[in-house]
Amino acid sequence: MFSGAPPVHLMWSKMFDPKKPKIQKPINWKRIGKLFFPYWKQGILVLICVLLISVLGLLPPLLSMWLIDVAIKTGNFTMVIQLVIAMIATALLGSLVGVGQGFLNATIGEGIMRDLRVQLMAHMHRMPLDFFTNTKTGEIMNRVSNDVDSIDGLVSGTLVSVVTNFFTIATTMVTLFWLDWRLAIASMLVIPLMVFPMWPVGRKMYEIRRTTRQKRDEIHAIEQETLSVSGIMLLKSFVREDYEKDRFYGLSSDLMKKEVDLAMVGRWFMAAIAAMVTIGPAAIWLIGGWLSINSGVTVGVVVSFVALLNRLYTPAAALAGVQTQIVSALAVFERIFDYLDMIEEPGNETPGEPFAQVDGGVKFNDVSFSYSDRSDALKNVSFTIEPGEVAAFVGPSGAGKTTLTMLVPRFYEPQTGTITIDGRDITTIGLADLRRHIGIVTQETYLFHDTIKNNLRYAKQDATDQEIEDATRAANIHEFIARLPDGYDSIVGERGHKLSGGERQRLAIARVLLKNPRLLIFDEATSSLDSENEALIQSALVPLMKGRTSLVIAHRLSTIQSADKIFVVEAGKVVEFGNHASLLAQNGLYTRLYKQQFRDNGHADVTMES
Repeated sequence: MFSGAPPVHLMWSKMFDPKKPKIQKPINWKRIGKLFFPYWKQGILVLICVLLISVLGLLPPLLSMWLIDVAIKTGNFTMVIQLVIAMIATALLGSLVGVGQGFLNATIGEGIMRDLRVQLMAHMHRMPLDFFTNTKTGEIMNRVSNDVDSIDGLVSGTLVSVVTNFFTIATTMVTLFWLDWRLAIASMLVIPLMVFPMWPVGRKMYEIRRTTRQKRDEIHAIEQETLSVSGIMLLKSFVREDYEKDRFYGLSSDLMKKEVDLAMVGRWFMAAIAAMVTIGPAAIWLIGGWLSINSGVTVGVVVSFVALLNRLYTPAAALAGVQTQIVSALAVFERIFDYLDMIEEPGNETPGEPFAQVDGGVKFNDVSFSYSDRSDALKNVSFTIEPGEVAAFVGPSGAGKTTLTMLVPRFYEPQTGTITIDGRDITTIGLADLRRHIGIVTQETYLFHDTIKNNLRYAKQDATDQEIEDATRAANIHEFIARLPDGYDSIVGERGHKLSGGERQRLAIARVLLKNPRLLIFDEATSSLDSENEALIQSALVPLMKGRTSLVIAHRLSTIQSADKIFVVEAGKVVEFGNHASLLAQNGLYTRLYKQQFRDNGHADVTMES
């Protein structure tokens, strides 16, 4: 679509080049914390639930101690029944509170995920066009969708698990010291062995996780490129099924190796922790048995103590595992924040007075533009188009015609010079305000996988059925739509591939008619169509262009002979200017292009001179 399209190694590509060394940035905990702030009320309720569950979890071991040391020892069966009922009630109440906590966890987690998705998507929509021309769609989709999904466990469960385990350990330690300080000290000795090694293990997991995300970007890029309609047609036409299979297998194998490395990081460490969970209680049985025999510690205390150890060691082991999960998720947070920190296209906020009434006069004043490290695509271009005029731009491929028209809606920003509409510098106009008055019809019409009616209403959401029909009649497409089994409710297919090129173009014209802009841009809108469809579209353009300023990029010079002004562009410069007759009289580049095109089409010289 864009002549002189920018190369793939521009600044956004460089920014996310997997081969480029990464500068380790400090973890922005404050920024992560802000994601939770809108849910602070639910967070307080979660803390209350966690505290209740921690306290309720202490009761069964203590009830067991009283059951052994008091009820059974004294033969008080009534007390046995009461203590058993208390155990059952404690378990039921704990489960009920757990259900409520689970609901709150899910509400917070899914809410944060929704907020991040919306924030990312809105930010992507405000990114400059350069970003999309230099970044693979699969990578963008992976960041917006899969990266956000990857932090689901962290925001909906892991952080709550940290708080829960912390409260469990704290309340359990207090209870253990209350039961017997000697056994409590003995039980604490293994905890440092669980905690200290988790930092280097977590750091290693962080590095591997960041690499796996980059591999997933590459895989999703291949999926997006080869599974789209255009991609699969290209693949099949060049018989590249085996090549793509091998390429996908290679990347998938690299990802598999990284995932295996991730799974094996700290495996021995976690195995040791699992062993300590068993060894710790065995040691307490040994020490507690000796104290029970020699120091008067009751059997109930030892049994209760061993039962409580499970509430000490299991959360400690879980915290070790949680730490590795958190640092892995932080790698994903870093990727998300990288995208959110990218600079949006300028002009998203409307400065100055609103741009409500537009006549459509366009003026370029000494405008130059280049795509990053390429030579100038436009060099000191100046011209004026009066309101309501049809201005055509012709010239060799790559001359800068499309680039020139893409500067008007500020899809790109010129390095030097100014562009004005009705005498107002477009850089002083907000993007939404500016683009609201510009309609664009390109060679490659994009339609959503939706109904014809919804595709048309994309231009005007509150358009009535009558307005839609009026637009399609003006675009010479209503009769075709009416013959379809589902009429305006017909699905057009992925990118509109159920329709022909001419039908898509006429729908695009109808869509722009609904928008009703003052300025029109046509980027070779009929160059790929046959004569019949070209004639239909040319007639559809008549009501669209009436009373509007039009900038037309023409591949077929026969389509712009009646233009008010014709600008001949070569090597980024306007080298000729005039109407059809005056340009032919100049006998310059326009004349050569005109004669060459009509000779190729088999027209006689007399036609060329007419």
